Amino acid sequence: MTFKHTLPRALTFATLTLGAQLGFAADKVTFQLDWLPGGDKAPVYVGIEEGFFADEDLEVRVVSGRGSTDAITKLVAGQADVGLLDLVSLLVARAQDDNIPVKGIYSVFSEAPHAFFSVEGSGIESVKDVAGKTVATSPFSSSNLFFPLLLDVNQVDESGIKLVKTDPGALNPMLLTGRTDVVISWVTDTEKYQAMADQAGKTLNVMPWYDAGLAFYSTSVIASERFLEERPKVARRFVKAYAKAIEYTWAHPQESGAMVHAQVPDVDPAMAADTIRSIRPLVYNEASETQGMGAFNPERLATTWHWTAKAQEIDEASFDPETAVDRSFMPGS
Repeated sequence: MTFKHTLPRALTFATLTLGAQLGFAADKVTFQLDWLPGGDKAPVYVGIEEGFFADEDLEVRVVSGRGSTDAITKLVAGQADVGLLDLVSLLVARAQDDNIPVKGIYSVFSEAPHAFFSVEGSGIESVKDVAGKTVATSPFSSSNLFFPLLLDVNQVDESGIKLVKTDPGALNPMLLTGRTDVVISWVTDTEKYQAMADQAGKTLNVMPWYDAGLAFYSTSVIASERFLEERPKVARRFVKAYAKAIEYTWAHPQESGAMVHAQVPDVDPAMAADTIRSIRPLVYNEASETQGMGAFNPERLATTWHWTAKAQEIDEASFDPETAVDRSFMPGS
């Protein structure tokens, strides 16, 4: 065989090989968090480390955020494809501007994380026990919007409560030193708070608001409509892999905590694992069991909007929450 015959064949083989490589290149997806990495964000890191995304030919990049509003803004701006944020924030944003091109596609926390924290032995073990007490909260917490509703549902007189707003970092120290009777925080902070309490020789009592009459959807996978319309197959593969990651995360909290640490060295693996265990009721509960993991049940979605509209003083009839979700990307759809 002469050189002039060998060269074209070699070039043809190289072209076919390159084409095959390009054809099987992983699809890139940017995943936007609503806050900093931690055990409550574990599934996306588990999906990367355990290879669930790679199995779906996906290359996922995770970006930290500064709140749900920030996450929505980045999704709208095209800086991210899909993210993790509070469904309530999405409903409010869509109610104010129904043209915001972002939709919920998978429910992660089918219970909201809002809670009261008190010191064991203080006699404060229920919402009714908060009457006449001092309650400390962060001035920027979304829990503040639902606080009056919680009191109303439990027939507690709000006027008798002294509400103190302070820096988030000061809440637990105030509780442990007796400068406040109760703290409003999220269940996701339980392990961090208890670690500090252990040093003070105290035990915390955590009272989730979903046990006291305020049950609704919270953290969800939200995606930009651009991503869903332009790359629907990629979106379905992402949700399929993410669902597997959720199952693995709560079946193997210790290993999952280590995977978060592997991706984000600043995160303590033991703390991440403990957080995963402590927030299991937000993910696995009666709603997820009866309605299906990840599902947006129409009745519960309507209830979520009911509480949201009431908290935000928005006319409930002015917005249909069904327009804020898209169920067609659920596994098996």
